[in-house]
Amino acid sequence: MTFDATTILVTVAVVAVLLVLLVLMRAGARQRVRREADKAEGYVASRERPYLKPPPKEGAGVADEVAHATTDVAGAVLGVAVKHGPAGPADDLQRLKGVGPKFVARLHELGITRFDQLAGLNANEVAHLDERMGPFQGRLARDRIVEQAAYLARGDVEGFEEKFGKLG
Repeated sequence: MTFDATTILVTVAVVAVLLVLLVLMRAGARQRVRREADKAEGYVASRERPYLKPPPKEGAGVADEVAHATTDVAGAVLGVAVKHGPAGPADDLQRLKGVGPKFVARLHELGITRFDQLAGLNANEVAHLDERMGPFQGRLARDRIVEQAAYLARGDVEGFEEKFGKLG
């Protein structure tokens, strides 16, 4: 039995189409399973990006996630129920030396809105936050933002001004 070029070409094309259909069918099945799992977890699909989780609520940034996780673990160890209260009003982060409106906007995008959130970060959390600061990377350490925030979080304006200069 001999095969000419046309027969071979048609056979290869049919096999390629079948493989594409098989891949698409499997992808469709995975998408259905994913949509069902997302619905079960309470995620709402959007038309532009159907499988993205909803955006975090205000005050659900790095510092708050760590704070909630820490209090949850502490509550489990101590055997008490921990209630997560409201985050509280935002502080004027521009009072920090070296922090302008764009820097504040980036902090807000990451869920940092108050001095006590910054002041409560440990070295690992600061490093993680710094990685996510984009064009402001390195400024947290260079401008001693966490140290400044600690003074303002506890209301020690005199100590702040003694160490960093007058507040504007």
